[in-house]
Parts: sequence; structure tokens; C-alpha cells
Amino acid sequence: MTTSIVRAICPHDCPDTCALLVTVKDGVAVEVRGDPDHPTTAGVLCTKVSRYTERTYHKDRLLYPMKRIGKKGEGKFARISWDEALDTIAMRLKEIAARAPQAILPYSYCGTMGLVQGESMAMRFFHKLNASLLERTICATAGGAGYKYTIGARIGTDVEQFQDARLILIWGGNPIASNLHFWMRAQEAKRRGAKLIAIDPYRSLTAEKCHQHIAPMPGTDSALALGMMHVLIAENLIDEDYVARHTLGFEQLRERVREWTPQRTAAACGITAQEIEHLAREYGTAAARGEPVAIRLNYGVQRTHGGGMAVRNIACLPALVGAWRHPAGGIQLSTSDAFAKNSQLLQRPDLLTEQPRTINMVQIGDALLRNASPEFGPKIDALVVYNSNPVAVAPESPKVAQGFAREDLFTVVLEHFQTDTADYADILLPATTQLEHVDIHTTYGHMYMMANNPAIVPLGESKPNTEIFRLLAARMGFDDPCFQESDEQIAAQAFNTNDPRTADFEWETLKRKGWQKVNMPDAPFANGGFPTPSGKCEFYSERMKADGLDPLPAYVPPHESLASSPELGKDYPLAMISPPARNFLNSTFVNVESLRNTEGEPHLDMHPADAAQRGIEDGARVRIFNARGSFVAKARVTEKARQGLVVGLSIWWKKFASDGKNANEVTSQRLTDIGNGPTFYDVLVQVEKV
Repeated sequence: MTTSIVRAICPHDCPDTCALLVTVKDGVAVEVRGDPDHPTTAGVLCTKVSRYTERTYHKDRLLYPMKRIGKKGEGKFARISWDEALDTIAMRLKEIAARAPQAILPYSYCGTMGLVQGESMAMRFFHKLNASLLERTICATAGGAGYKYTIGARIGTDVEQFQDARLILIWGGNPIASNLHFWMRAQEAKRRGAKLIAIDPYRSLTAEKCHQHIAPMPGTDSALALGMMHVLIAENLIDEDYVARHTLGFEQLRERVREWTPQRTAAACGITAQEIEHLAREYGTAAARGEPVAIRLNYGVQRTHGGGMAVRNIACLPALVGAWRHPAGGIQLSTSDAFAKNSQLLQRPDLLTEQPRTINMVQIGDALLRNASPEFGPKIDALVVYNSNPVAVAPESPKVAQGFAREDLFTVVLEHFQTDTADYADILLPATTQLEHVDIHTTYGHMYMMANNPAIVPLGESKPNTEIFRLLAARMGFDDPCFQESDEQIAAQAFNTNDPRTADFEWETLKRKGWQKVNMPDAPFANGGFPTPSGKCEFYSERMKADGLDPLPAYVPPHESLASSPELGKDYPLAMISPPARNFLNSTFVNVESLRNTEGEPHLDMHPADAAQRGIEDGARVRIFNARGSFVAKARVTEKARQGLVVGLSIWWKKFASDGKNANEVTSQRLTDIGNGPTFYDVLVQVEKV
């Protein structure tokens, strides 16, 4: 028996991007564990990834190419050869491209976060084809845009510093479920005497374990930040020296927030004025004592109409109190821009011979149902889906399913399993998992570039995404040298060795060690140096003004709330959010039986007062609905959901729900104020007993 340990990386859409050690016996992966030497992983994995072998060797794993033999959505397929599959795809794409290449659309996101399998060969293929471009905004672009207007780049507090903070605001996230290794640092800070405050409409697992929980209504976080700034300035709890030297537009900010009294803020947020005053005072006084105060800002904040502005407003707080002076102070939204990656080399946009249209992935339902027009361009005739499951995860799901059900739409899906989306494929192709291919990863929650080595040979006839698009490129007659590059060659191009952050990186060294930290200071903005046009934290942004936006922090109310849309609220009086379930990662892992059994079934948490008003008792089956659609779940009557709010932990595959539907039946395709992001948590519904 031969046994080896292979260095790998968790590929999933999570800030932790864990370093893995895969034990392989006689060619079979028998265990996946966290690398104890990697500083952020520290030998610990979440429940989901610790069972990665269960997913890789799952009995329902797709192992062979297949073609549809039933109606779209039925999920009936017959096995075919790779030659037949590739020839069929190439023939159809050539035919469509000959008349209108923009009638072809790729649809992908972060089923893998890898730079090789996620964004290299596939992007080259679609650029060469001159297919429509996809605006990939379904997760984090709203907050990223708001943050960059203020800070200049998605750079912030290193997760390895948080244990030294004395006050941590966990704002819009549930790290126990979705950022475990930050939570470990926060727990260490707590043991050392730090106070943890959760700001979240829902009393999540994380909120339950913090010292305090503040529950504003969804979409009101920007107002809360404005109210905090009002108190900080009015009570002189700011770092005047830092503000004078390292910020821009303080006087304009002072005037803007003057009107955001605690009383006005409380009315907007649905909390008390005292909560706002105490929060601001704790934050400001701790900073004034010279203690590190930190904010872990997560993506829940930005999935409402004003999500971009909310992140911008919150990102102003650390500069206002001088929190950036300390390595353990400041704010972390994302560390994505700490990495100097070579997107141009990876994706090769220079292969485009014209500028195609761009279609926003959040609005795929409308896009698939739209006919050709001078404004829209050609109708979408072909869709190639990889690293995503849009029928389950895209908003306003009834329209998405209707679009995928079009008989005239040629759909190709690359997948590990027969997902809700795969059921609509004309050709279904088996892709490799992370244990079977080469990849390289940046992260958005720590500062390490990561390498993934294949631990086992591909199961069945599965192929890496890169190889599938190489083979398609050859059949399409694309002979550019970039289509012959191996995965190893692509990985070696991923980082920019001319940038000081990655100047000493080498692919061969990286894949042997598994990970290497980028060269960044511990306190990136202790002495200013923000990557904004002014070099300062910009309370006032000329770029926002030039883009037609309010240049100062402001309140952008939700699309749907009792305050902003009272007529809608008469029929649908409850706000709804659908944050991640602990045992799923977006729609990944839903089909792993042990994890799905732990999660149980789709639930809806509702406050006792809201339940009593509707005659709903704990455990009852309820229908959640609005004008867009409906779904059924089991009611959990609990004060974890504040009054006026219902919470459906997600994202379930539809085929595992009793009614074949999930929470995205009721979500909207409307976009955020900045960044064209989704508004998943900007929803009004009604709930009734089934």
C-alpha cells in the first residue's frame, strides 16, 4: 500500500480559503484535513469541507458526457462519448456565431475560486468567440464599489491581527457559518477581554455568542453608520489629527451627518436611539483610549438597494476615529486587492475583435426571456454554464426557470452533479473536483496566495474546465498559442512578479509549500497612503460625483420596505432575508446527504408576534409569497427573527424541497445603487399557513 500527503486548497466561495492536506492511499483520497502549519487554517476545517471526500466520491457524481432525452427540466439524459459531445457543441456554437456571436452567453461564478479553472481558458474561449460578456456581480460588487470609492482598494485589516482588538463589530455576517477562521480570532480576542458586538437583522449563531446584538431592519445599515458618525462628531469622539492628515471632506461630512440624530436614525433602522448612542460611544471611546477597534464587515450589508452606500458609510468609521493606526484596528470587507494577479494574461481580453454587449448575471431571467431588439441586441440562443447553478441561485427564479426551459435555447452545463440547472442542459459535461486538477488561488479573507495540487486522477471521464475549453477551442479552429498552454503554465502566469507584493513568488516553490503570504504592511493605512486619487480616506469623493452619485455618505432606502414602499407593504408586510445555511455554501453541498440531513428541511424563522397574528404555530408548514412567486417551508417560531422580519436559511436545491421551489422564488432582479449587485435581502413577502 502506498500512502502520500498532497497539498491542496479549498476552492469554494468563502473568505477562509483553507490549506488542505489530502491523504491518498493507493490512488484513493481517504481524508481531507486542514494544514496545521498554515497560519489562518491552523489545522481546522468547517464541517462541509472536512467531508470533501464524501462529495468527490458521491454516488451521484457525474462521470460521463450526456445528452438530453427528455423535456428541459426533467433531468433525463443518455450517456454519449466526448467526441459526440464536443462535436455537437462546436457545431451549434459555430452555427450561432456565424450569424451573431453575441447570441452566445457564458454564465459562471465562484463554484471554484481558482484562477486556472475559474477564469483562464474559458474566458479566453469566449473572448475569442466574441460572445456576450457576463457582468459577474451576484455576490460582492456593490460593497466592493462603495469601499473602493472610500478606501481606494479592497484592502483592510489582516485577519491574523483581529485577536489583538479590544472591540470588534461583526457587521452583516455570521462567521460561525461562513468565516470560521475569523471567528476563531474573534473568540481569542474575546478571551483576552475584547467586546464583540453583532449588527445583524437576525440573531444568528454568531450574534448569540457576542456580548451584544443590534438588529436593524434590512437595508438600513447606511443609516446606522450615519447615526454613529453624528454621535462621534457631536461628542468629539474622533481622532482630529488622523482626520486632518489622512482624510478628505470632513467638513462636508460634518454637515451631512448633522441631521442624522439618534432619533432619526432609530426611526429609519427600527432600533432605539440609546442603542445607536451606546454603540457610537463604545466605538469612539475605545479608540480614544488608544485601543484597537475593528470592524468585520460582511456581504449581508450590501444585498439591498443601498448596499454600496452602506459599505461606503461604514468604511468611513475607522478613519474618523483613527482606528487604522493599529494593525488590529480598521476594517476588513475583503482582501482581494492585496494580490497582484495577472488578469490580462489569464483571461486574454485582447482576443476580442469587437466590444460585445454585457449582460448582468443577476438579471439572467429577464435576459433569457428577451427577444432581439436594437437596444438589447440578438436574442440569447446559446448558454454555457460552468461553476454556477443559476436555476437555484439567481433571483426571481420563476423567470430563470422559464428562460432555461426555452426549447430554442442551446444549453451546455459543466458540472459535478445533476443540479437544478443541469436538469435543463442539452449537453451535460462532467467536470473534475478540486482533488483532481491543478489550480492557484488568491483569497478575499486573508493574505496568502495558495496552490492546489491534484491528489487523484480524474474519476470516470471527467475533465478539468480548462481541458474542456481547450478541446472546444480546437474544434472551433482557434489556433492561438494560448489555447495550447497547460494548467501548470497558466498557474505560473497568475501573479505579477514585477509587483513588490509578489516579487518573490515562484509557481514551483508555491506548489511545493502550498501557500505564501503577499508582502503587505501589518497596518496598511497607519500613516495614510490610501490608494485613492487623493491618497486619503475620501469622505467626499470626486469620483462618485463624476459618476453621477452623491459624493458624500448618504442613506439609500430599500426598494421594498414598509417605509419606502407603503402600498406594497399593505399586501406584503414582512421583510425577508435568506442568508446561508450553516451546512451549505450557496448551493454547494446541498446534495451531500449527511450535510442535508443535519440541515433538515427548508425552514422559515419568524417572530412569535408575527406568527400569532397569522395563526401559525411552531412546526407548521407555511407558504411565503409575493407577486413574483412563492415557496413552502416549515415555520420555526423564534425570537431569533426580529418582529417584522422572516428568515429562510438558504440556498436549497429546488429538487430537495417539498414543493420544488426555494427562497429565490420571491427575490427580485432589481440592482443595487452602486456596483450593479443583487438585492437578495431587499424583499417584502406575506406568510400564510398551508
